[in-house]
Amino acid sequence: IAHFHADAILHTENACLCGVADANTVSAAVFAETYGVKPYDTFDDMLASDIDVVCICTPSGLHAENAITALQAGKHVVLEKPMALCVSDAERIKKTADTSGRLVTVISQLRFSQDIQHVKKLVEENAFGKLVLCDLYMKYWRDPAYYANGGWKGTKKMDGGGALMNQGIHGVDLLLYLVGDAAVRAATTKTAFHDIEVEDVALAMLAFDNGADGVIEASTCTYNGFERKIEILGTDGCAVFRENTLEKLIVQGKTLVDNARENVAGTASDPAAMDSLGHTLQIRNLVNAVLTGEELLIDAKEGCRAVALIESIYKQNG
Repeated sequence: IAHFHADAILHTENACLCGVADANTVSAAVFAETYGVKPYDTFDDMLASDIDVVCICTPSGLHAENAITALQAGKHVVLEKPMALCVSDAERIKKTADTSGRLVTVISQLRFSQDIQHVKKLVEENAFGKLVLCDLYMKYWRDPAYYANGGWKGTKKMDGGGALMNQGIHGVDLLLYLVGDAAVRAATTKTAFHDIEVEDVALAMLAFDNGADGVIEASTCTYNGFERKIEILGTDGCAVFRENTLEKLIVQGKTLVDNARENVAGTASDPAAMDSLGHTLQIRNLVNAVLTGEELLIDAKEGCRAVALIESIYKQNG
């Protein structure tokens, strides 16, 4: 994922890619040569330099430690998802950011989609009437080789979770961003196919604060992978997303978008099958927040929300 961050920085005005630190010094050297930047011997060496912002692109289980260390060193932080593996660590990051006076943005680049922003505004305007059902479907495919690569994926210590905490957290974040917070009524998770320590199937029933009900279905063993779907259904209309693009939009009984199409697996079967545009928009947002005071779309508080809901789902399952 570091290459997506690098490309985003290179396409962001008033930002400059300066260096890289990696426990694997060979990887650091290759990355540094690729982008013409300095390879630091250690993370601490990098933090001792005059850089302003650190992108944390390490395994998920290191996010909290790395982010807190960077904040305490006086750096702003771009933190890959998930923010942390549990709410308590996510809140420690937020508290450190508040104390240090530095900013944290947690990667959820899909929030910057024009369609997502459009529907967010429609929900706020009650354009769909009373919301009744708000559902999220993430039926992905991850080949067993995916989990064998790197030695940390699929472990409780470093991945924290599977179909939800790692693969599905972007969808959970979008659902909460669009509709609002929710409580978990019932949930179940299991490992159905992969030889991993975390779930590859998860189901949850939700009760949203706005009165709507909903479900989450998530998996990483549904061949050959299906695009994420979010359905927001109300008494006066609906919005249906395929990934972060509107497939259907009905507002006050009028159909504004009707773009049903065949499934294109994309990131549903290959997590690298994306571009860096969303990362560019999010890193640009952080840079502008530092330089001009622009509001962060995903700050530390927002980053906690998806982690909290997923943790609740895991706890419901015992």
